[in-house]
Amino acid sequence: MIIWLASYPKSGNTLVRSMLASYFFSKNGIYNQHIIQNIKLFPNIHIFENLGVNIKNNDEVIKNYIKVQESLSIKSSIQFFKTHSCLFNFYNKYPFTDLNNSLGVIYIVRDPRNVVTSFSKFTSLSIEESSEFMINKLSIGGNLNAPKGSSDRTRIFTGTWASNFQTWKSFQYQERYLLVKYEDLINDPEKIFLKILKFIYKLKKSNFEYNKEKLKNVLNSTTFDHMKSLEKKEEFKEAKIDKDGKPIPFFNLGPGNDWRRLLDDKIKIKLEKAFEKEMIELGYL
Repeated sequence: MIIWLASYPKSGNTLVRSMLASYFFSKNGIYNQHIIQNIKLFPNIHIFENLGVNIKNNDEVIKNYIKVQESLSIKSSIQFFKTHSCLFNFYNKYPFTDLNNSLGVIYIVRDPRNVVTSFSKFTSLSIEESSEFMINKLSIGGNLNAPKGSSDRTRIFTGTWASNFQTWKSFQYQERYLLVKYEDLINDPEKIFLKILKFIYKLKKSNFEYNKEKLKNVLNSTTFDHMKSLEKKEEFKEAKIDKDGKPIPFFNLGPGNDWRRLLDDKIKIKLEKAFEKEMIELGYL
């Protein structure tokens, strides 16, 4: 069964995935850039391609979401999958996922005023273009001409920043939903990560217990500064390439990305107006 790690892009998903991968897929809890590959991205066009789905037809890809999840999901064990997709129902009959394959979701959210600057750096779009993207665009990727192995080949229906957040809340009705604010995770990583672990054990219907030494190592090895230093030594595979063919640093500003210092008032007001309802709900306004 799948536990989704869902978020809008550049909201802290990689940090949560790194912490969980270090805890569950290592002996000592120490993060490295290879261990994170134990938690895959969905959708991933390469999987659909290998299963014979016509990847040139977006409708065909979406129609096979459940089929592909069934091929990946091991009912007797827990699997984590990262996604930036919103929780949609295509043509009202082709869902992103279902309760037969999904055990629950950990939804990671970040103040959109900080997302926009991080998204801009990651995509090489201007701040203005990034704000328009977050407010109006519904998908990213889908470039089948991108190099094999590139995440840009997969079209991901993110929805807007607001709809991405709102749609995943439907898991609340089954009590299979945990909201994690990136800011809380940065400010008190031990408290929030323990909350995440407790939620996972609850979904598993198991008594909660944890390895204190492993937890300590996870917290120490997944700090932003440490992960950034690792990227300098060894290219992070999920980093995008700029127009000159050079990798764009994935770990850019992290906690230092402060909209109060970096964001133009015009963009700030624009985002606050577009996402007022959600930002008030989340305590960002």
